[in-house]
Amino acid sequence: MPKLKTHKAAAKRLKITGTGKVLRPKAWGNKKRSAKSARTKRMYAHFFEVPASVAKMAKKLLPYGEA
Repeated sequence: MPKLKTHKAAAKRLKITGTGKVLRPKAWGNKKRSAKSARTKRMYAHFFEVPASVAKMAKKLLPYGEA
């Protein structure tokens, strides 16, 4: 069986944890950062779990769970 290719755009945007959860960063984090408060900017530093329907698709795009 041949090796599977990783979808590079997905690898740059998503993380797969050791337990198999798929995480994504919050959107609009780098837009107008000077206008955001420190509290808001800290909020953008965290990752959030994606819905199950998206996680299923993401695991196909990232067959070896790298990111």
